[in-house]
Amino acid sequence: MTSNPLPIRTRVSDMLGIDYPIVQAPMGWIARAQLASAVSRAGALGIIETSSGELEAVRNEILRMREITDRPFGVNIAQLFVRDPSIVDFVVDQGVRFVTTSAGDPRQYTSRLKDAGLTVFHVVPTLSAALKAVEAGVDGLVVEGGEGGGFKNPRDVSTMVLLPLVCSKVDVPVIAAGGICDGISMAAAFALGAEGVQMGTRMVSALESPIHDNWKRAIIDGAETDTVFLNRFSRPGLRAIRTERTTALEKQEHVPLTEMSRAMDLYFGGDMEAAIALTGQVMGRIESIEPVDSIIRRTVIEFREARERLLRVD
Repeated sequence: MTSNPLPIRTRVSDMLGIDYPIVQAPMGWIARAQLASAVSRAGALGIIETSSGELEAVRNEILRMREITDRPFGVNIAQLFVRDPSIVDFVVDQGVRFVTTSAGDPRQYTSRLKDAGLTVFHVVPTLSAALKAVEAGVDGLVVEGGEGGGFKNPRDVSTMVLLPLVCSKVDVPVIAAGGICDGISMAAAFALGAEGVQMGTRMVSALESPIHDNWKRAIIDGAETDTVFLNRFSRPGLRAIRTERTTALEKQEHVPLTEMSRAMDLYFGGDMEAAIALTGQVMGRIESIEPVDSIIRRTVIEFREARERLLRVD
């Protein structure tokens, strides 16, 4: 049996109690126990989503997580979709110790979560948002470049620009998101100042991801140019796979969230035209559907190999 790679020690891995500072993104309906437990068992950090708004289902997913793994995991509070003030009590009552907050003002929940003893990272798309989150007292940041899939700031900034900018201005640990799918991109993020990475699209395409294989195959078969950015002049911005539907929506000034009303037909029925398949540009670098354990293991090995190559450069 192949032994696991040695742990990677950073402030992120130490804070979260994990072997490898790799976090799975909190994708709505996707980031549930089936996927998150596989990530946590692999030594990284699985996250349970709340952006679906289905809090009773989320509660059941958290209970299921505790049944199938004793490894650390976290919960995301997506403020755009979950506006109930009791969400803090909900998360605390579940015994969760790590939370990411996103799509909203970090001042809304940070103090209450920290007062309850939780570690809080806030997702930020700009330097000003990062400074605001640090001022609000967060323990760390998820710095998300505009090439990533999902909900985005309409004025998107790439990870290559945003990550070193934020890291040069803050002292809290940073998790890089957007364009990360393997050890090479993880090493690049660390070179730019990150102490951890978040993977979204790579985890969407993983074997344990619950979505339909049609979506996974679209990622595997797609090029780096096969995403669209919707709501460039409105909110929220969205990056998704290019389909006939999203190509038409790309030309609209405003794309309402009602375009996701048939999400279940896309996510679990495989109808790629039923809704918007949120996916990042890094799909162009993903070539196979693999188990989460293999993804994490190879990422860690490649990360160390990349770091050694850099150390040999005069």
